[in-house]
Amino acid sequence: MRIRNRILIYFVTAVTILAAVSLTAVFILFSAYREEEFQQRQKAKIILTINLISQYKEKSENLSKSMDELTINDFFDEKLMIFDDEKSLIFSSLDDLSIQESESILNALSPESIWLETKEGDYDVIGTYYDKDGKSFYAISKAYDEYGLTKLDFLKNTLSLIFIGILLTIVLISFFLSKKLAKPIDQLSEDINHFNFNPSENQLLTLPASGSLEIDQLYERFNQLLRRTNESMVFQKHAVQHISHELKTPISVLVSELERLKDQLGDDQLADQLSQLAYKAKFLGEIIHSLLQISKIEAGQELEMSSIRVDEILFDLMADLQTIRPDFFFDFQLDYEGDEMQEKQLEIMSNAVLLKQAFQNLLSNCIAYSDNKCATISVNCKSETEILVSISNSGPQLLENEKPLLFEHFFRGKNSQGKLGFGLGLVLTKKIIQLAGGTIHYESSISNKNIFSIKLPLR
Repeated sequence: MRIRNRILIYFVTAVTILAAVSLTAVFILFSAYREEEFQQRQKAKIILTINLISQYKEKSENLSKSMDELTINDFFDEKLMIFDDEKSLIFSSLDDLSIQESESILNALSPESIWLETKEGDYDVIGTYYDKDGKSFYAISKAYDEYGLTKLDFLKNTLSLIFIGILLTIVLISFFLSKKLAKPIDQLSEDINHFNFNPSENQLLTLPASGSLEIDQLYERFNQLLRRTNESMVFQKHAVQHISHELKTPISVLVSELERLKDQLGDDQLADQLSQLAYKAKFLGEIIHSLLQISKIEAGQELEMSSIRVDEILFDLMADLQTIRPDFFFDFQLDYEGDEMQEKQLEIMSNAVLLKQAFQNLLSNCIAYSDNKCATISVNCKSETEILVSISNSGPQLLENEKPLLFEHFFRGKNSQGKLGFGLGLVLTKKIIQLAGGTIHYESSISNKNIFSIKLPLR
């Protein structure tokens, strides 16, 4: 998830939860206050009624009824019942509202338990014990707080609208802030994505005016990494070139001297020994050359790329190798669609010298590991996007557990016992093929066939 979206989600979630909790707490506190305040008003009326009853008890019943008519409209939809110390009803308000649990409430009240409150739907019901001048009274009141509940509904609607307003405001503010905070990071990501590293130019990222210490430090750390990487790659480049030069020069001199001695000496046995020494020295030179090429590719050095015809490279290599091994036969097959093959169906973009080296390694292996002095080279150019080259021969095969290691440095399978080599040819071959944007794959068949399949994208 992008950091911008994380900031947006985290900030909105945190503030939304905080606002929801705060507004809910306000509503709950007001609701509790409304209930407590209304119950106190009910209690005050109960006390007032008991005082009036005690004061005018000896008056006529008509006076008591008149008092009831005067107080009946104090609350909306109210029922008030007063009982004496023996819990006998001595006063009841005129309205016909019933109290469903009046009996259980009355039984629960006593001098030790003087207060009880409950709810019947939206109605507040209270029961209380009251002592007036040594006389005990019990009272039950049930009433609907229309005024308080109306205010509570209004508060609920108001808080809901406030919450929605806060939520929308927070989303907009969070979107703006996340965009502003993430902009320098997005810019850094964009700069890195479009950065073309070239050790020879010693390029660095341009530091924008972000106004953020952390972003400035991030740019500076990345540029420090670029400097170290550049220094390391320049050192590696020079080291490889110097080491290669220091090794190849004496080997070249040694080969020249051995060949000169071979031509000057007449002793056939000594000439054969010198010839073998010259061959081994040349082979060592080829190993050094392979290591140099692998190091160049792994170091990311720029190589000259050009349009190359694959068939021409293969024909040149077959001619060169058959000059050395005239007894070996290459069966070349070309598969294409249509009546006439187009030149572009065989053209790829690669380094000519390296690609020739890659195919030379494969064809040389065909000669070295063949048991019938024959190899097949098949070129399939039916595809409009890639060319498939298949090189196969009959000979000793790799073991199954050896196949994953075939393209590893210095690996040699059991089938290479008694053969010259250092296990670097196929490593170089794979890297050259990958450099051209292609792939190489090895497989063996039940007919004792070794098959290398190379796919290369067309130019």
